[in-house]
Amino acid sequence: MDKFTMTIAGEPFAGTASFPVTNPATGDAFASAPECSRKELELAVDSAGSAFRAWTRDETRRRQALVASADALQASESELARLLTEEQGKPLQQARMEILAACAIFRHTASLELPVEVLKRDGPSRIEVHRRPLGVVGAITPWNYPMLIAAAKLAPALLAGNTVVLKPSPYTPLTTLRLGETLRSLFPRGVINVVSGGDPLGAWITENPAVKKIAFTGSVATGKKVAASAAPDLKRVTLELGGNDPAIVLADVDPAKIGRALFWGAFTNSGQVCTAIKRLYVEEPAFEAIVRELAALAATVKVGSGLDPEVQLGPVNNAPQYRRVIELVDDARATGARVRAGGGRREGTGYFFEPTVLTDVRDETRIVAEEQFGPALPVLPFTRLDDALQRANATHFGLSASVWTSDPERGASVAAQLECGTAWVNQHIALSPLAPFGGSKWSGIGYENGRWGLDSFCQLQVINVR
Repeated sequence: MDKFTMTIAGEPFAGTASFPVTNPATGDAFASAPECSRKELELAVDSAGSAFRAWTRDETRRRQALVASADALQASESELARLLTEEQGKPLQQARMEILAACAIFRHTASLELPVEVLKRDGPSRIEVHRRPLGVVGAITPWNYPMLIAAAKLAPALLAGNTVVLKPSPYTPLTTLRLGETLRSLFPRGVINVVSGGDPLGAWITENPAVKKIAFTGSVATGKKVAASAAPDLKRVTLELGGNDPAIVLADVDPAKIGRALFWGAFTNSGQVCTAIKRLYVEEPAFEAIVRELAALAATVKVGSGLDPEVQLGPVNNAPQYRRVIELVDDARATGARVRAGGGRREGTGYFFEPTVLTDVRDETRIVAEEQFGPALPVLPFTRLDDALQRANATHFGLSASVWTSDPERGASVAAQLECGTAWVNQHIALSPLAPFGGSKWSGIGYENGRWGLDSFCQLQVINVR
């Protein structure tokens, strides 16, 4: 097995304990990662605190380090992509795209401005707004896009002048540990620290008084715990949480033209995307045609190990999530759902579940009311648009949604009535580093991406001179 080390104070740390990492395509452990102790975490936080003051002073150096990071990751693209597929499960080509997207985030962030805004000037008198760093940032990332989301937190935090302690999910720690190994020589000691471990490690980071900001992506349940843990110290938090994202298809569409986009809007990364379509509402005249398109695609895509170049969908990432998908589909079937495609586990080893299309489900069925985060899609008919909007909005979630129609302007009008952070028209999972990304209701607090994401790692300071 390859050796993986944490990055603490610019040095490799093997840790005094380790935990196994499972390849979801086989269900077997194929590597181990260091289990960070509380003492080692304290060292990481202390080193980040010690590096903070010097790091804040040289903005040019910070920008150069982000560009150098992109170059170094791109040079290791093949190795990182294979490792990502082995621990996460996604097809190798998609893993390559994730690594390259992480590189693009570093480069794009390096170009963002940290402006001093002059609100008023009268001779020597002036009012200015400056952006100051917060201090040590704790970044906690999930298992579905570990490299992409790590970059989305690291790059703006570092450009703003913060130092970082980064913790990946224990299901996918390896690529992030390699990220730390790759970048540690490009930054001063202590600026980037990468530690690995289970849930207690995340709690230690969140409650540490020297950590001034938590940037977390994960489940709503864990996000609530993060917020509660951060509250006594009044830490700043950005929480990007779950979504039960609806798509509304109007009757004027051409099902043959949009079927593939709808399918991949739901099933990309085997449905393990926070913004993926989780509930599909289709106007009655188009309902059966849309279901047939989706079912035909589900029956033909190749499911298997992401290392197979012909595979389009990999496994569910981990055993608990695999069991949850099975449970939700079985519950739907038991309460009267009709399976139009898939519906079962694939024979053999690994956490493989067939891409599944369900009809004859009700809004209160668990797979509709809850976030499944897997390769199973409920499709529900509607006759009145107002009813579809009410049903789409009747949830604690509010991350993203989409509207599908041959009339884009009408689609934009309908999208404006959806209670979510991002609403697309005739597309889905179309995220841009230029646009703010965040959720309403239980789907999150704060924003990532672009100048809004950068500002979330800054403290505004007013300088008022008379």
